[in-house]
Amino acid sequence: MPSAETTQASVREPDPVRPTKDDEISVAGSELIGGPIGRRALLGTSWWTPVRVVALVAIGMFALGLVQKAPCYNGGWFFGASTQYTHACYSDIPHLYQGRGFADGLVPYFDKLSGDMEYLEYPVLTGVFMEVAAWLTPGSGTIQHQEQWYWFVNAGMLMACAAIIAVCVSRTHVRRPWDGLLVALAPAFALTATINWDLLAVALTAAAMLMWSRGRPLAFGVLLGLATAAKLYPFLLLGPLFVLCWRAGKWRPFGTALGGAVVAWVAVNLPVMVFAFEGWSKFYTFSQERGVDFGSFWLIIAQRFDYPFSTETVNTFATLLMLASAVGIAALTLTAPRRPRFAQLAFLIVAAFILTNKVYSPQYVLWLVPLAVLARPKWRDFLIWQACEVAYFLGIWMYLAYTTSGDAHKGLPTEGYQFVIALHLAGTLYLCAVIVRDILMPERDVVRRAGDDDPSGGVLDGAEDVFVLGAAARPPRHAAHFDGPQVEWGSRPVREDEERSL
Repeated sequence: MPSAETTQASVREPDPVRPTKDDEISVAGSELIGGPIGRRALLGTSWWTPVRVVALVAIGMFALGLVQKAPCYNGGWFFGASTQYTHACYSDIPHLYQGRGFADGLVPYFDKLSGDMEYLEYPVLTGVFMEVAAWLTPGSGTIQHQEQWYWFVNAGMLMACAAIIAVCVSRTHVRRPWDGLLVALAPAFALTATINWDLLAVALTAAAMLMWSRGRPLAFGVLLGLATAAKLYPFLLLGPLFVLCWRAGKWRPFGTALGGAVVAWVAVNLPVMVFAFEGWSKFYTFSQERGVDFGSFWLIIAQRFDYPFSTETVNTFATLLMLASAVGIAALTLTAPRRPRFAQLAFLIVAAFILTNKVYSPQYVLWLVPLAVLARPKWRDFLIWQACEVAYFLGIWMYLAYTTSGDAHKGLPTEGYQFVIALHLAGTLYLCAVIVRDILMPERDVVRRAGDDDPSGGVLDGAEDVFVLGAAARPPRHAAHFDGPQVEWGSRPVREDEERSL
């Protein structure tokens, strides 16, 4: 029978990873608040836990994002065609309050609209979110006053989503709660949070990732199904999860997750499908019928070579590129020397969709921020990517200012806008390349170098492989040439004080 001392040691929670110990950017940034935390610091003895700090920082940054929209709130959305672009404070929210019938009390999907859009072109759960905000908006006063209120109510609801995202990311990797600061302090996150309603789907996806990391596949599936009912992209996560579970032989958890996702999505969509099919299907037909638009490499080709792509051609080639990317990610998963982490593949599949899609709205960066933090929690790489996204955020508004300012041509001309599109693409590809390198050389993975296997992997964490291909059956040849710590499956490097006690 084990002694009390050995039993207590075996169940002791692992020490949290401190970024200020091994991340040079984090070390430099910590000087603003007194420098890196010392090894004798009493962690966990204060109300200021890492998760609470991250949540409050996220709310603070969100509030700064609201301040950035002040020029539009005070007039830019209502007076002057290009003012909202020159101040980079555009938002869909106030414009769609009247444009999608909420000001007139129309029911989304059921009532036809009188403008250029027959029905609301958003998924059902997002439509519900928009309708709830409309119920909370005072119906008295001028239309400008109502639109201001509508944006403000939505901003409050989206702030809750932002806090949920930051908390979920902080808690997904149990030993790395401070990684949530990357989400909270992401400049592109604060700048784009209230452009549209994407944060709802992002929050549900982040909560789903947390549930999977805790070994709760049913809760993961339900939340992912709800996220897909709010925005289409979250269903992409089921693809890499399928391949990971194939490699590990974890078919039952995957089946549970898939079943939960399908049931949740159907439960939200079925009532609208049955009673208002034409309105329900508008989101899907609009996505198919939409031509080449802002932010995509397709737009660069069309503008540079004066080649008018047909919608059908772009749809076909974009689908083929996405399928090729998915096959490549699957091959990488099955042949990597060590099974990739779920968050790494989740980032890659969503990034592939963004890179190959025919449109890239600036708020789409929100889809990637939590996944990027979980996949590559390294401040340098994250900030390089964020700098590219901020440049694109400013570039698209300056380009729209240029195109709407008439002969004055105030803003960024077409060539400049093409440059910031290329910069956005390059930044995303850079982060993809670093993550692929981490998969092929797992000893360079920041998370695994700290001693973890796959803290966001749930049942996959530390599981043995049952199906591998190619190089996965052999140890990586480059491992012998790497000077850093060699990490085994699910092991944790021995600390100096532990080594002295041996």
